[in-house]
Parts: sequence; C-alpha cells; structure tokens
Amino acid sequence: MTTVSVPQLAWYGDTELELEFPDSWDVTVCKHKGFDAPPLDDAGFRKAFANPIGTPTIREMARGKKEVCILFDDMSRATPSADIVPYVLEELAAAGIKDDQIRFIAAIGAHGSMTAIDFTKKLGRDVMSRFRVYNHNPYENCTSVGPSSQGIPMQFNAEMMMCDLKIGIGSIVPHPFSGFGGGSKIILPGVASITTIDLNHTRLAPDPTVGIGKYEGNILKADMNEAARMAGLDVKIDCIFNLNRKVTHLFVGDVLEEHVEGVKVAREYWATDMVKGCDIVVANAFSKANEMLLTLPVATPLLKSTGGDLVILCVTPEGQINHYWSRSFGKNLGGRAFKPKTSLPENTKRLTVMQPYPDFVGADWVAPYEMVNFTRDWGETLKQLKEIYGDKARVAVIPDATVQYFPAQVAA
Repeated sequence: MTTVSVPQLAWYGDTELELEFPDSWDVTVCKHKGFDAPPLDDAGFRKAFANPIGTPTIREMARGKKEVCILFDDMSRATPSADIVPYVLEELAAAGIKDDQIRFIAAIGAHGSMTAIDFTKKLGRDVMSRFRVYNHNPYENCTSVGPSSQGIPMQFNAEMMMCDLKIGIGSIVPHPFSGFGGGSKIILPGVASITTIDLNHTRLAPDPTVGIGKYEGNILKADMNEAARMAGLDVKIDCIFNLNRKVTHLFVGDVLEEHVEGVKVAREYWATDMVKGCDIVVANAFSKANEMLLTLPVATPLLKSTGGDLVILCVTPEGQINHYWSRSFGKNLGGRAFKPKTSLPENTKRLTVMQPYPDFVGADWVAPYEMVNFTRDWGETLKQLKEIYGDKARVAVIPDATVQYFPAQVAA
C-alpha cells in the first residue's frame, strides 16, 4: 500500500491523518510550492516589526494614543495569532500603553460568535487573563461612515471606531472572492455590518474580476481596501503559515502596502501544479475545515470531465461554521445569500464527505443531503472506492484544499 499523510484537526491537536492507497493506483500528492518553508524564528518576527512597510513602527504610532483596538480573525482561519500577539503587546508597552487601554475584537464578519475556549486557543491564556476580548456583532452597534465609491454603505464596529489606534492581525491565503485573504478583509467583512457585508458580496462578487487568485483589478477587493481606509485601520499584520500552522513569513505595516508585498509571496507559496483527468480527488479540509465548501472550486476541476469521485476529508469536532449570511437556518430557510443546493458539484459523479465527527446539517453547504455519501473513517472510504475502481485509478490528493490553489485554473 502507498501511504500519504495529510494534516488534520487544526486547533484540536494538529495531528496527521494517514491515507493508504493500493500500490497499483496512480496517486499524485498535490503539494503547494511552499510546503517545506521553515518557520520564522524570534529574530524573523522582530525584523518584521522593526521594519514595517509604509508606516512607522507600532511603538512610534502608539505614543500618545488613548484607546487601542486589536482585531483578529476567528477559528475558520488558521492564523496562529497567539504567536504574533506578544510582539504587538511588546510594541505597545514600549509606547507606554497600559493594559486597560487595549481591547481585542474578534473580526468574525457574519460568522458565529467565538467562545472563551476559542479565544484562548486563538490568543493564549495570558491575553484572556489580562484584556477585554469581544466578539463583533454584525447586527448591532455599527457606526456608519458613508458610502464607498461603489455605493456600498460602510458601517463598522462601533467599539473599534472609538479607538485612536487600530491594529489588525490575519493571514494571507487564496480566497474565492478577494483573490487572496488577509489585508483589508479584517475590516470588511471582519468588523462590518451585515448590510455592508451583504451588499459588498452580492453586488460585486459576480464581476469577472473576482475569483480565487485574482488580485489586481479585483473590484470586490478594491471595495474592501476602501473600507479599511474609511475605517481608519492604522496597522495590519499578515502572516503566511505552513501546514503545521507556524508562521513562515510576516508582513507588518500599511494595510494596503504590506498586503501587496505579502501577496507577491503568497501567490507563489500557495501555488500548486495542476493535475487533470482524475478518477478520484481527495480534498483535505484542514486550515478551514469548518468551511469545507471552499474545497469545491479547487478540487472539482481536477476530476475528469465525464465525472469522478470527489472525497472531502472534513475532520473537525466543531462541524461547519455558523454563517449568518450564507448558511441554512431551516429546511428551506437561510441567510441572505442562502440558496439550497440542487445538484452535485461540477464533474462529480459521487460526493463522499468523510466526517469522523458527524455534522449532517453541514453537508447542505456542498450538495443536497440525499446526494452526499457520508463515511466516518478512511478505511470505510477506501473500501467503497476500491469497489468501484478495483486495481486501477488515477488519484489526486490535495493536502489542504481550503488554502491551496491552481494558477493554471485561474488563467483558464
């Protein structure tokens, strides 16, 4: 048997799942180009903070400030914020900022709220014992700052808007709307109202400039950038991480300028060579296991055009994230963007969702329930595949289909 290891259980131990395949099968592991990048050491972190892109250092910007807000992303992002926060706090302390001047706000956008367990995993016990940590509420307490040039009404978290120093922490990975995540997404959708999120997404997402890996000229991303300026975000910290969720690259500075530099690296780092005509595609959902629908546009183009087996590995105890904008909230009810699925994904004859932790309702994000084949472990999954393909199959394994992308597909 041929054994392939893929990462699993982000935030729940970060272990590996071993997948066995018959030796007679043609198995390609689609690793991204930066898969073996080493993690940054302390000197690397300090170099990034000492040499910000397009701004003074945080300690310089913080001098004389009265109220500080630190935004961070939620559990649907693999950003190891707890590894970054101590450097931010060190910068603020050097400027004379006291603990009671600082608050943290989870930039959850339209996702469900985080718990103290989540906050502790994301920020560390020290932060939870010293600082106020809040969830953003997209339905309440949002301050209007006027429309963007696209006519989108801009409304942002009121607590953040009352602060005179605003800092964001995130990561840069490919994204189906903004081209690449990170940067200004910490503001929109991160701490925007549901109205702002909805109109930005529904009005601008259909534009042909929008899509995974599409960055320059992306009209939706440009609106997010304008939102960050209107909100007055002072500093953004964006990392690139490996599949052990360790920081490999770090960019600190102006929200637009640091992101441009970060995307230059991320575009190559997350790029993966295309494999076509597969009988089976095994799409592992790791970094964003609670948003398994993100695997679909990455994985389905690899299947043969006549159709094949798509297997999504979804190993997460928390299930699929609550998404007030796009998830279901009843058999035929859902958020503003909810549309019941009526068919299997493109090129897919059979969709298998391997869920060791059952989450039946979460499947409606990818296909109608009755069209989903649920399994609980790899042994069961492989047995079913062998019943169809016997001793011969062309297989692609994507170690993390929630953050990798295929530039050849973007160009097409």
